Amino acid sequence: MEATKRRLEIEKRLVDSDIYLSGSELAKEFKVSRQVIVQDIAILRAKGIPILATPQGYIISKINEEGYRKVIASKHDTLEDLEEELKIIVDNGGKILDVIIEHDIYGDIRVDLGISSRKELKNFIAKLSTGNSKPLSAITDGVHFHTIEVNKKEDMTDILKELDEKGYLIAEQ
Repeated sequence: MEATKRRLEIEKRLVDSDIYLSGSELAKEFKVSRQVIVQDIAILRAKGIPILATPQGYIISKINEEGYRKVIASKHDTLEDLEEELKIIVDNGGKILDVIIEHDIYGDIRVDLGISSRKELKNFIAKLSTGNSKPLSAITDGVHFHTIEVNKKEDMTDILKELDEKGYLIAEQ
């Protein structure tokens, strides 16, 4: 299949899908290497298509119809605290879209997460626990930002209140 046609097909699959599509699945489907898919995704992003690359796979960033999104500043020191912070968000109906840190040299470093369930959170924590990787917040003494999305305004209120009570919330935007 020609590259341009493959990219159009990938874009269509992502637009039509409400689930994450892994690079491996796409590579298998289009009979190319995963690296080719990574390059295709980069080209589609450069064209302005809002594709998120998450640990679960690729998905199109769809703006919440209700528009309840906030960026919060948060701080914690341990992996257990990180897990508790994220559980508070997903248990109250939130989706953690990303994590952002402010690096002294590189500026903002942002990574798409797309965590909206306990299962996705469990997989994320398992990857952090078993590998040599550390959370981005380890670079900034625990300080980091998350973009959170909810369907109901009350859910955001509950999330912020509980994060504040636990001492994780520094600020909200």
